[in-house]
Amino acid sequence: MPTSLGLIAGNGRFPFLLLEAARATGRRVVVAAIREETDPEMEARAAADAGITVHWFSLGELSRLIETFQREGVKEAVMAGQVKHKQIFSSIRPDWRLAKLLLNLRTRNTDMLLGAVAKVLADEGIELVSSTAYLEPMLAKPGVLTRRAPNAAEEEDLAYGRSVAAGIAGYDIGQTVVIAGRACVAVEAMEGTDATIARAGSLMGTLEGEASTIERSLTVVKVAKPTQDLRFDVPVIGVATIHTMARAHATCLAIEAGRTLIFDLEQVVALADAAGISIVAMESPASRG
Repeated sequence: MPTSLGLIAGNGRFPFLLLEAARATGRRVVVAAIREETDPEMEARAAADAGITVHWFSLGELSRLIETFQREGVKEAVMAGQVKHKQIFSSIRPDWRLAKLLLNLRTRNTDMLLGAVAKVLADEGIELVSSTAYLEPMLAKPGVLTRRAPNAAEEEDLAYGRSVAAGIAGYDIGQTVVIAGRACVAVEAMEGTDATIARAGSLMGTLEGEASTIERSLTVVKVAKPTQDLRFDVPVIGVATIHTMARAHATCLAIEAGRTLIFDLEQVVALADAAGISIVAMESPASRG
């Protein structure tokens, strides 16, 4: 009989989708719900399914997380759902174990922190596995996903955007850039993809009525990191991404095939088609090489 699966749950639908997929295989799931992030609906899911146990933690309680997983017989765990970067680096009250880990980080970026957490978990007999382990069917397939393919101007912005996005992703700054007329309008940092797109829309809005050499339409490019660790921070798009793009007057979205999760694919494509947005999943350099 397989051991219990630990689920470290952030915000959004990702934890619920992974929970459903894991339960469909018969695995008992022990959820480590983050008070600052996890949807309270997680309690209702546990109440309706005896195979789910939920424990609530505040960010920073690494020792209690380990002790709980060990007590529940968890040997394998997965992270699913976003934890806002701002929360990670400014809002937590670390316990002694996490404080020691933070002091030893060479740089304060997400990959470095989560990689260190994964090592601590492994040292305690808990293996952190890929967050796509149960959701591979949701990984983007290569090709144009919408009725409309990118036009010539968008193709130029995609090519430029991919080179810029790869650069910032390589430094673990962010995964998304927004381009217009082969000019970089916005770069993602700690605010997240949707906020980056909204900021780009706001910036372009300030040009209304002014002479400008920049095209009004925006192209969004979202990539995985060159050495993406699929155990955490996997690129994700969903319905909210398309709604945000429509409000920002963004007309094209490029993602990486095989390394980006798409939640609610049919609804995402339908909304994009209705808004005239083109979505293309491009092969990553890693898959070609």
